Amino acid sequence: MSIRPRRSALYMPGSNPRALEKARDLPADVLILDLEDAVAPERKEEARAQVIAAIAAGGYGERELLVRCNALDTPWGADDLRALARAGADGLVLSKVNSAADVQAAARLLDEAGAPGEPALWIMAETARCILDIDAVAGAHRRLRGILMGTSDLARECRIRHTPDRAGCLTTWCLCGQAARAHGLEILDGVHLDLDDEAGLARHCEQGRDLGFDGKTLIHPKQLAAANAAFAPSPESLARARKIIDAWQQASAAGKAVVVVDGRLVENLHVQEAERDLELAERISRVGW
Repeated sequence: MSIRPRRSALYMPGSNPRALEKARDLPADVLILDLEDAVAPERKEEARAQVIAAIAAGGYGERELLVRCNALDTPWGADDLRALARAGADGLVLSKVNSAADVQAAARLLDEAGAPGEPALWIMAETARCILDIDAVAGAHRRLRGILMGTSDLARECRIRHTPDRAGCLTTWCLCGQAARAHGLEILDGVHLDLDDEAGLARHCEQGRDLGFDGKTLIHPKQLAAANAAFAPSPESLARARKIIDAWQQASAAGKAVVVVDGRLVENLHVQEAERDLELAERISRVGW
C-alpha cells in the first residue's frame, strides 16, 4: 500500500464556514472537520450541512479529509453517518467508541446508506472500555483505517493528570500502537492543549514520533509546523537510508548475507525501514509543505 503523509491532522469546527474555507490553504496533511466537540448542540444539523457543502465544493487539494461524527448514542450520530456516507470525505471518525460492536454498527449504517468503498472509518480511542478492548476494536471491520488518540477525554475519565512527560498515557499508547500495527492501521497522537507552549508541543511531537505514531492531531494552525517537522524523515535519516539501501544492494549482488553500515549490522528489516522513509519523504515533497 502506498504511504500517505499524516504528520499533521488539524481539527476544524464544522460550524464555522470561515474555518472551512481557510483550511483549503493550510499546510495540514489531514483535516478533521468536526461535528462533535467543536459544535454546540443547537448547531449540529447546520454544521453537518456546511461540512457536506464544503466537501462538495472541493479545493482541498492533497489534504486528506476526515469528518468527526457524533457518537452513535447521541441524537445526531446515526444521521451524521447516513448523511456523510456518500458525501465524498476520505474517512469518517467515530467518537466515543467502546467496543467492536460500535464499529460494526457504524459500518452497517454506511452500507445501508449506500456508501461506496470509501469512506474509511477511523476511531477515537478515548474511553477506558475502548482501551481495554482495543485489539477487538482495531480489527472490527474492513473499513477501519486508523486510530486517533483522544487523550483529553481519556485523561478525564481515567483521572490521569496532565504532566509534561505524559507518563499517565504511556500504557494506553503502547496498547493502541500495537493494536494499530497488528491490524495494519495508522495511529495519530492526541492534541496539545496549551497554544502558547511551543517548546512543549515540539517535545510532545518528538515523543509521539519516538513511540511510533504516524502524526499528531492539532487544534490550531500555528501548531502545524512543529508536527510536520517532527514526523517527517530528517535529512540525516534519509542520508542513512540511502546508504543502507546502497550497501544492501551491493552486498546482495556479491552474494553476501551480512552488511555492516557505519559499524552497525544491517538486516532486511532495516532495509524496509529505509525504503519506507524514502517513500514517505517523496510523498511529502509532492504535497509541498
